[in-house]
Amino acid sequence: MSILINRHSRVMTQGITGKTGQFHTRLCREYANGQQCFVAGVNPKKPGEQFEGIPIYATVREAKEATGATVSVIYVPPAFAAAAIDEAVEADLDLVICITEGIPVRDMLRSRYKMEGRKTLLIGPNCPGIITPDEIKIGIMPGYIHKKGRIGVVSRSGTLTYEAVAQLMALGLGQSTCIGIGGDPINGLKHLDVMRLFNEDNETDAVLMVGEIGGSDEEDCARWIKDNMKKPVVGFIAGVAAPPGKRMGHAGAIIAGGQGTAQEKIAVMEACGIRVTRNPAEMGKLLKSVL
Repeated sequence: MSILINRHSRVMTQGITGKTGQFHTRLCREYANGQQCFVAGVNPKKPGEQFEGIPIYATVREAKEATGATVSVIYVPPAFAAAAIDEAVEADLDLVICITEGIPVRDMLRSRYKMEGRKTLLIGPNCPGIITPDEIKIGIMPGYIHKKGRIGVVSRSGTLTYEAVAQLMALGLGQSTCIGIGGDPINGLKHLDVMRLFNEDNETDAVLMVGEIGGSDEEDCARWIKDNMKKPVVGFIAGVAAPPGKRMGHAGAIIAGGQGTAQEKIAVMEACGIRVTRNPAEMGKLLKSVL
C-alpha cells in the first residue's frame, strides 16, 4: 500500500512540450511502472501531436476523458502555472502535483480560493513531487536513490528530502512514500494532511518529517501528532533564526514577529513527543533509533 499514488495511477503532464516537461516526463516513464502510468500530455496549441508515443490533448478534461488519467503533474512556466492548476481542479482530477517555482503569490491565492469545496488535492507548488519507490515517481526527484520500504518521508525542502532518503538507504531503510510538499507560502497539502495519510497507511511504520523556518505548519502538525499519531515520528527543521521579515530558503520561509523560528518549532515538536535532531546528518540514525 502507499499514499496518494501507486502503480495503478494514470498521469498526464501539463506542459509536456516544454524542455523541462519533456525531460522529467521521460525520466518518470523510465522509472518502474512509468510506461503504463504516464498516458497523456496537455498543450492547448498542440492537440493531436505526440511526445514519444504519449498523446497530447488540448485540455485537461479531454485528456482525462480519453485516457482515464486522474493525476496531473505541472511543468508550466510561472506566469501560467496557477491557471494550469485551476484547469486540473475544474476537471475534477484526484491529485495535482505542481513542480513550478516562482508562481506569483496573488495567483496562488486565487487558485487556493477556487479549490475550496473541490475534491482535487494539490502537492506544491515549488516542490520535487512524490514517489512510491519501485512503483511510480511523479516529479523531479532522482528515482535511483529510493527503495521500497516502510518509512514515510514528508518535507518542505526538496534537497533535504533527497538527503533524508540517502541516509535511510545507507541504513537499509526503504520508504513507503516520499512527498516534497514545497515551501511556498500558499501551497496545497501541509505536513498535517500528509501525516494523517501516513497514520492510516498499514505499510508505513514510522515517519521522518522535515520542516523549515517560517509559518506554523510544523507546530500544528506536532500538536496533532501528540493527540492522534499511532506511529513514531522524528523531525528536523532546516534554517536558522533570521531577523524579522527576512527571507531564507523557500519563499515561505519567512520569520515574522519572532514567530516561526527553528528554535520555536523544535521546542513545540519536542514538547509533543517528537524526537528532533539539530544535525541534518543524523536524520536517518535518529529515525532508526525509534523503530
